Amino acid sequence: MHRSDLPLALIADLLDVSEDDLRNLISERRPAQDETPLVALTVAEAARRIGIGRTKLYEYVTSGEIASVKIGSLRRIPAEAVNDFLARRLTASDFGTAA
Repeated sequence: MHRSDLPLALIADLLDVSEDDLRNLISERRPAQDETPLVALTVAEAARRIGIGRTKLYEYVTSGEIASVKIGSLRRIPAEAVNDFLARRLTASDFGTAA
């Protein structure tokens, strides 16, 4: 069964939402045809996702707090390494306290 074959009217009814709202939600969540999720980010992309500067991210890479890989002359940060870093920081005692 293809996605287009799904009985959206039935699913919308079960979820108690309008079929149009369900279609809009699906189209918003579906990546564009030519858009592939990145598995490795540049330092700038990873820093932007976290909301810090590149220099600070390089500090975390150098200290080993964020995993990275060298591909030729390029440094890449695995996308899951960003999530792992943030998860570790959430459990750190200094993360939850106000500055």
